[in-house]
Amino acid sequence: MPAPAKKPGRRSPRQIARGVRRRARRAARRARGVWRRSLQLRVVTSTLVISMTVVVVLGVFLMQSIVKSMVDGRRNVAVAEAAANVTTIAGYLENAPLGGDSAKPQASGDGTTTSSDNPVDVVAKSLADRAGSRYSVVIRNDGAVGEERATGDIDWRSVPERMREKVRKLGPLDPPYAQIGVPLHFLGKAPEVGMVVGAKVVSYNGTVYEIYHLFPLGEEERTLSSIRQLLIVVGAVLVLLLAAIASLVTRQVVTPVRLARQAAERLAAGRLEERLKARGEDDLARLATSFNEMASNLALKIHQLEELSQVQRQFVSDVSHELRTPLTTVRMAADLLYESREDFEPAAARSAELMQNQLERFESMLADLLEISRYDAGAATLDLDPVDMRDVVLSAIGDSEALAERHATRFELRIPSEPCMAEVDSRRVERILRNLLFNAIEHGEGKDIVVTLGGDRDAVAVAVRDHGVGLKSGEENLVFDRFWRADPSRARTIGGTGLGLAISREDALLHGGWLQAWGAPGEGTQFRLSLPRQAGAELKGSPLPLVPPEVEMRRSWRGHIPALPAGMGDAVVFDVD
Repeated sequence: MPAPAKKPGRRSPRQIARGVRRRARRAARRARGVWRRSLQLRVVTSTLVISMTVVVVLGVFLMQSIVKSMVDGRRNVAVAEAAANVTTIAGYLENAPLGGDSAKPQASGDGTTTSSDNPVDVVAKSLADRAGSRYSVVIRNDGAVGEERATGDIDWRSVPERMREKVRKLGPLDPPYAQIGVPLHFLGKAPEVGMVVGAKVVSYNGTVYEIYHLFPLGEEERTLSSIRQLLIVVGAVLVLLLAAIASLVTRQVVTPVRLARQAAERLAAGRLEERLKARGEDDLARLATSFNEMASNLALKIHQLEELSQVQRQFVSDVSHELRTPLTTVRMAADLLYESREDFEPAAARSAELMQNQLERFESMLADLLEISRYDAGAATLDLDPVDMRDVVLSAIGDSEALAERHATRFELRIPSEPCMAEVDSRRVERILRNLLFNAIEHGEGKDIVVTLGGDRDAVAVAVRDHGVGLKSGEENLVFDRFWRADPSRARTIGGTGLGLAISREDALLHGGWLQAWGAPGEGTQFRLSLPRQAGAELKGSPLPLVPPEVEMRRSWRGHIPALPAGMGDAVVFDVD
């Protein structure tokens, strides 16, 4: 029979246990986060723990001292009173005969006759009168039947047998033996903790009597319990007061530090006018004063740097504009010389060609400098239109074909068969792709260049992959710096200005996109341009991987084949010679 289907919504015990563990781990992480962030919490908790330890140690020591003092005092009083009673009893029993003439009937004053009292009864009655309700007395004599007596409602079996053995071993001159913590049993009452003081008495005829004084300690036990409760309450209140004092003192220190941290965060966010209030002349006030001086100096330095940067940007812009006029004149003269180079001598003709080439490079550099100055001034704008990114890629490929042929390089295109629409500035995106293609041709060492276009619901991406020398670790971000070269000794083969990738990154950021690079020595490089489909939308991911799939596959465990990027399920591959 098929297994019954599980009811929807019910979880197994293992799933419940995993959920409990996850919640416990999250709670532990939150607690650790709060502990690490709060200086006041750490100080108060440390003070609380140390205070509790000190209070507990002192409380235990004080309680032990009180108990020892009370018990020792009670035992000394009980032993002294028991010793006095034993001395009296011993004197009486040594002189009072048992039986004989003293037991014969005698005539009384009213004509009746009475028998003399038994000495044990006399002793018991005398001890009962002395004890009252303060303690009880038990007289034991195992050598004679009927010679055991107990005063009050005490059960004579309350005396432990082990104590009796020790009392029997006492000598004539030994003091009474006392034992504390003995449960005393009363007739019709609950047992009560007490103290038993035992002594041995020998009568005139050699009869041995064991005299036990039983002192209840219920009142002392209740007193100690009240003292213990009072110590606990006082200790708890003291710990709470110490914690409150620590919190108050810590707050006086932490609050200015917290205000300084908040001011530093606002200062780091660009609010250079942020200052702290300095009150008093203590260390915290001097800290606030030092912070304000630091903020003022920092604002001054930043203002000076901004002015210097503005002067530099203005200088670059002005020089670029001013150079265009003489460059135009030089360009016109160079064009005339270049067109007439066939009439010149070979050396002069070659000079005209070199001048023409360098003037073209000079014009490109001026154009790039003007573009950079517009980005620095924040004057760059986008001319957005919905375009098919396939057309943009093919247009950039067409502009790069001549250069690729001169370097014996082929393009391999991987583009979707369906339109890949995005709202972009096609002129700037084409410029980005041309810069990436030119860079790949220059560093690709004549090997094939793979151009991949992909897209998903929110973004489109173009990846340009070459198989040249690659990049060293840490150079992925340096390639976008202005005039940066991986190998400074290597000359540019296609006459670039060194600003192409920097401008490309600014164009990508202007679209709200990413321009990223990956490279490894001997593996080549790959640049990935990611743009949102809708202008102004936040880019959360890219439909193409930054690391080439074949490289990632070699790095991963054998047999794992990564899935194709989104939008490339049905790609069309072109070879462009």
